[in-house]
Amino acid sequence: MSDSTPAGSGALPHEFDHTHPDVAGGWLRAATFGAMDGLVTNTSLIAGVGGAGLEPRTIVLSGVAGLVAGAFSMALGEYTSVSTANEQIDAQVRVEARAQARHPEAEQAELVEMFVDMGMSTPTATAAAAEVHNDSERAVTIHLTHELGVDPTEQPSAAVAAVSSFLMFSIGGVIPLIPYLLGFASLTAGLAAGAAGLLVVGVLAAGFTSQPRVRGALRLLVFGMTAVGATYAVGTLIGGVPG
Repeated sequence: MSDSTPAGSGALPHEFDHTHPDVAGGWLRAATFGAMDGLVTNTSLIAGVGGAGLEPRTIVLSGVAGLVAGAFSMALGEYTSVSTANEQIDAQVRVEARAQARHPEAEQAELVEMFVDMGMSTPTATAAAAEVHNDSERAVTIHLTHELGVDPTEQPSAAVAAVSSFLMFSIGGVIPLIPYLLGFASLTAGLAAGAAGLLVVGVLAAGFTSQPRVRGALRLLVFGMTAVGATYAVGTLIGGVPG
């Protein structure tokens, strides 16, 4: 046993030396997108309404309405998007299965070529392809993984993506409203809360992807504040137009 292997663990070195997160579940992308969208949408919304000079009660009402509408829209959009992508993969599974049923030798020869392109010798590739094609379901999976870059057995969950998006949009959307809900009728405080939220989401997202946290935070802040600035300008211009 290697000195680097814990005694009695029975694990291979790579099994305890590092781990990989689930990158196919769909929750991280949906959660990050939901949180950012909630922050940007509602911070921009209150910036536009506040820039038009409306009273705090109207700003809060607009923010809450935007939060509810946006959360449901994001969740339904994520569910439909992920479901459609999964259905497309399922359709390709059926296409590949029909091709292997009708032209088994040609499909196996195709897999040999793919294995050779990966660096296998022809005899090894031929033996490997023959073994793969002993199991029709496994053969379909291997073909699609190499031909399309997707694993049909590891599809993201539409429900998980929808729930993640809904919850994180709601959390992101309420942040710029916190000062108002606490009794501080200050647009500046609301925008500052939104900016702080963008920084936090940027740091957390960078942590999940092992990217520089400062860069992730500043990137999200710049993106979000660009939208906020544009919406505030529109609100100010429209608010200044005589009724």
